[in-house]
Amino acid sequence: MAAASAVRAAGRRSRRLFDIFVAEVPWTVSSKELKEYFSQFGLVQRCQLPFDRDTGFHRRYCWIKFSTPEEVQNVLQKEFHILEGSKLAVKQQIRRRRSQRKTQSE
Repeated sequence: MAAASAVRAAGRRSRRLFDIFVAEVPWTVSSKELKEYFSQFGLVQRCQLPFDRDTGFHRRYCWIKFSTPEEVQNVLQKEFHILEGSKLAVKQQIRRRRSQRKTQSE
């Protein structure tokens, strides 16, 4: 049990290191295809596409890490991102300190 909670906590910490959050990812798209698509904006260091253990399908959202802030801005400047006929919802990942999260939730 303790090992599983440690893995979940590490996953939450690693997501804070990502630059872009992408939602509405079509079921048919893989992390490789996402990485290829977003590489047109710059060097994609990492793409995390979580899967549901019960269904085996991905959860239709992912996180993308770029090598520079300029590459993130390249992604955000494009109005629409279409992949396999579906419009992706792309947002910049907001990095907050723990103290900021506590005051905002109160």
